[in-house]
Amino acid sequence: MSAHTHPRSPQQGAGGVDFKLPWWGVALPAIAFFALLALVIGSGDAHAVSGDGTVAHLVDRIQHSLSR
Repeated sequence: MSAHTHPRSPQQGAGGVDFKLPWWGVALPAIAFFALLALVIGSGDAHAVSGDGTVAHLVDRIQHSLSR
């Protein structure tokens, strides 16, 4: 059984690359880039959340035991 092949278009033979990109293929990466850029720029006002001190106490005890 032989398979039918599609004939080549003359544009492909000229050496140029021809492809079609959907609109969301450009829009989504651009939106993601600007959202991450806004997060990086706006992080100058960020402050650490003060917890109950459990983690700080644990880290302090680990440092104390390692310094011995």
